[in-house]
Amino acid sequence: MWVHEHEFSASVGSSHWVGSVLEGASRTLGDDQVLLRAVVNSIGDRELFGEALVLSGIGPQSAPVGQDAFRLAVRQFENTSSFTAAFVIPTGVGAEVGGHAGDAAPVVRLLASLCDQVITHPNAVNASDINESPANALYVEGSVLTRLILGNISLQPVRNNRVLVVIDDHPDQLFVNAAVNAVNAARATYGLDVPQVMKIQPGVRLKVAYSASGRAIGEVTSLDFLVRRLMDLRSEYDAVALSSVINVPAGYHQGYFDSKGEMVNPWGGVEAMLTHALSTLLNVPTAHAPMFETREIANADPGIVDPRMSAEAVSLTFLQCVLKGLQRSPRIIPNAELGREGLIDVTRISCLVTPDGCVGVPTLAALAQGIPVVAVRENRSLMHNDLRSLPWKNGQLHLVENYWEAAGVLSALKAGIDPGSVRRPLPYVEVSRASQDSFIHPAGQHAERVHFES
Repeated sequence: MWVHEHEFSASVGSSHWVGSVLEGASRTLGDDQVLLRAVVNSIGDRELFGEALVLSGIGPQSAPVGQDAFRLAVRQFENTSSFTAAFVIPTGVGAEVGGHAGDAAPVVRLLASLCDQVITHPNAVNASDINESPANALYVEGSVLTRLILGNISLQPVRNNRVLVVIDDHPDQLFVNAAVNAVNAARATYGLDVPQVMKIQPGVRLKVAYSASGRAIGEVTSLDFLVRRLMDLRSEYDAVALSSVINVPAGYHQGYFDSKGEMVNPWGGVEAMLTHALSTLLNVPTAHAPMFETREIANADPGIVDPRMSAEAVSLTFLQCVLKGLQRSPRIIPNAELGREGLIDVTRISCLVTPDGCVGVPTLAALAQGIPVVAVRENRSLMHNDLRSLPWKNGQLHLVENYWEAAGVLSALKAGIDPGSVRRPLPYVEVSRASQDSFIHPAGQHAERVHFES
């Protein structure tokens, strides 16, 4: 099995944007392929263009989710007993906030203070040896969050997961020892339940690359052995943490630090490709940490780096954030009835917060579900779509300058206040006129016709 990307196009202009994008991204898939992600790069008058992430080479026994992984189940109601925000920062797009090493964690903490719950993903809060997710944040893999908003899975909060740790059988024992020490530190300090650390040989091959749009992606190959082992052990774990070598061209490590944030983080994109595949196949929480290739790279002095990158400059294993996040990552429940007691599903999603310009399945699913979307202009990235071109319902899209303003919009939504009512000038309400005259119903019955005019 291997994971790769391909370009696609889809028609625009209908109200069913998410269906159009998913159909376009899946159009050429064979029986041994599963769609894992779809990203829209540009929107024209009649057609949009994007890049789709695909898992190829699967067998019927390897894909319990199969081609239904990204079906849309439209919610018929919103559960307003609590206020839950979904917080997304797409991986590999060079986001100003959250595009480096957990530097969106303060934003997550800010928004979580206003909400009953925040659902977010590793790219937003993973910071090497640091994971400061608040207690009311749910840590889920990016594809899981997407499927949640589509309405085809639910989440069950847990107290503690059994986390299976999978690491490369690195030729340098230093890195194997460091990973095992990180696991034991988690067990000793915050009670992580680890049934075993599994060294695999041959390991999965991860190679960094960039897409035509400049997004960080890569190649994931040699997945078969890992998937078979995880399926064999499925009853022994609730979540999977992975640590393995990512192959990058010479000079990328120092070049990334020297770029002061201008270079798109090369590792996160291919890590997301791997975890999207495993979480989709196995329906379990997964997260990945990179393992250094050599001591020479590990011992290099990057100097004083951009603060957003500094968590990566002080870690040897990058694994602790993954372990802490997965400890309480919620259980994935496929095909549960929407609104079921004790589960979190799309009926409980109160809003989606995303960088402006980013159009992927979460945004399009929110559009279809009637979920308010808060788009933050200050969090610039490679993606420059005009979200206003989508067919939003009145008051569904909120464009804000920064996360301070986003916090204000969330507060207003939670309070049941139109966010626009606290801004000035306050527009006049639209007034329409209705008149009626007599007309003859096609069946010959007398009826009243009502005319509306603005």
